[in-house]
Amino acid sequence: QVQLVESGGGLAQAGGSLRLSCVASGRIYGYAMGWFRQAPGKEREFVAAISWSDGSTIYYIDSVKGRFTISRDNAKNTAYLQMNSLKPEDTAVYYCAASSRPVTQVARMYEYWGQGTRVTVPS
Repeated sequence: QVQLVESGGGLAQAGGSLRLSCVASGRIYGYAMGWFRQAPGKEREFVAAISWSDGSTIYYIDSVKGRFTISRDNAKNTAYLQMNSLKPEDTAVYYCAASSRPVTQVARMYEYWGQGTRVTVPS
């Protein structure tokens, strides 16, 4: 069983940065980690994912490539999402998730989810 707790969300100006953290209650070494987001009135969408172990495989949704960076520190049981050059369209609740399957962009493949952290980028 893995419990995930996100933090680091808040209000950021357009062009600014935030760093989201996802701390797991258990070891995340064997799990792929993903970040998803849900904007008001929209469905949850994939943002980024990183493979387990050394994090050698990484996926991003096209809209965040070059701006967001996903990483993990297995020793700290923590995954991160560094968000730079934020845009108003990044406004959403961001969720961290863990999957025992190979790294994937598919939400239903993730067994464990955090409660989410809100990111707001005013226009």
